[in-house]
Amino acid sequence: MENSRRISSEQLLLQLHEPMLTMKSSPISSELEDTLSNPDIPFFQRLKSATSIELNTLFRLAGPTVVVYLLNNVTSMSTQIFCGHLGNLQLAAASLGNTGIQVFAYGLMLGMGSAVETLCGQAYGAHKYGMLGIYLQRSTILLMATGIPLTIIYAFSKPILLGLGESEEIASAAALFVYGLIPQIFAYAANFPIQKFLQAQSIVFPSAYISAGTLVVHLVLSWVLIYKLGWGLIGASLMLSFSWWIVVVAQFVYILMSDKCKLTWNGFSLEAFSGLWEFFKLSIASAVMLCLETWYYQILVLIAGLLKNAEIALDSLSVCMTISGWVFMIAVGFNAAASVRVGNEIGAGHPKSASFAVVIVTLSSFLISLVFAILVLVLRHVISYAFTDGVTVANAVSDLTPFLAVSIILNGIQPVLSGVAVGCGWQAFVAYVNVGCYYIIGIPLGALLGFTFNLGAKGIWTGMICGTLIQTIILLWVTFRTDWNKEVEKAKTRLDKWSDQ
Repeated sequence: MENSRRISSEQLLLQLHEPMLTMKSSPISSELEDTLSNPDIPFFQRLKSATSIELNTLFRLAGPTVVVYLLNNVTSMSTQIFCGHLGNLQLAAASLGNTGIQVFAYGLMLGMGSAVETLCGQAYGAHKYGMLGIYLQRSTILLMATGIPLTIIYAFSKPILLGLGESEEIASAAALFVYGLIPQIFAYAANFPIQKFLQAQSIVFPSAYISAGTLVVHLVLSWVLIYKLGWGLIGASLMLSFSWWIVVVAQFVYILMSDKCKLTWNGFSLEAFSGLWEFFKLSIASAVMLCLETWYYQILVLIAGLLKNAEIALDSLSVCMTISGWVFMIAVGFNAAASVRVGNEIGAGHPKSASFAVVIVTLSSFLISLVFAILVLVLRHVISYAFTDGVTVANAVSDLTPFLAVSIILNGIQPVLSGVAVGCGWQAFVAYVNVGCYYIIGIPLGALLGFTFNLGAKGIWTGMICGTLIQTIILLWVTFRTDWNKEVEKAKTRLDKWSDQ
């Protein structure tokens, strides 16, 4: 352990890549590469067989992950629905607090927790089972510490919102909602390391069952607190925080009780407090790419609060972005699958399989998002009534639906390409692309169209779409022009480097 404390975060990540690179290919992976490389099989027969193999592998990876993220998203979304039926002000407050403030913590915590996904996944593959529990504890310590400054931000949310130009009425209501989300910060700090710890061992279905049960409890108790006991906004946010803690406690109890975790969880250890600085640097590096993206949407919601008739603009934009978030959760599952498939195939020395996996995962996610986009367009006049009874908001949502449909399609492609980038080790490159497309193009363009050209929410969303579209085009161009043989060679070079250490 002393040596591991002295190496850099980059070396730590590369060292843990070694087991993956030296690992023998799985039968499915070898079968796919053999099928694609066999000239004796007719092309269309090769294509059919390879597609069948890859789809089976892909959906086995993506399916359970999609379920977990969707259920968690529905739990959060249901809180906005309850608040929306209290009135337009309450919906605007919950939207600003949940989408404009809370997403800040969500993106940071999820991004930092992603370091556990990398380290635990590869330690498990290397049969270093005891290290999974150490990584889990180490990440939880760091995320809990990160929760302290986030708590201060939440506590001063009202003056922050007022300083950003939000109205007194909306800022006061949103701050009340945010105060109830403070316990949720620390639930995130515990949940994401636990979630990644379990995913690294392909233990996903228990998390799905826990999330489903929590959703039922959340719906019942939210109805009681908000409507029967009259707790309003504060009751809604406190219940949301409580529900996340139910997930955390239930998953941790599963770790303690399940035979599947006996090798990977050996109890609490003081070793978790060692090497925290290197782990922190690795966690921050993992968070940058994701935060740049989640904060992009958060900033756009905050900008919408500065528009004339901000309440309607926030309501309509938040309803559309909540719906878009559903489809985005599906894409997150394909993001994880893309990362695993590409990383495994490159490490196994299978350039054709890696390239083919990229095509299949991208097309699969695109087709699913296209179906949802069409469905949204068909239901454009009624879809908002699930969130609010207001006719004005419903009409505003209907006007934004074409923008929503385009965003859904883009969100079916872009996260998958980000997953490919993670599998190839292009995180730094994608971070630069995100800065340019989102913060140099998307946000300024949205503000220009929304305010200078008086296009309101449509202008803001147009800027968002342009930024995402340019980013998607760049990632498509880079991905499909990639020399996968060179990517395999890079992996071999990395392995040779660490063989000399």
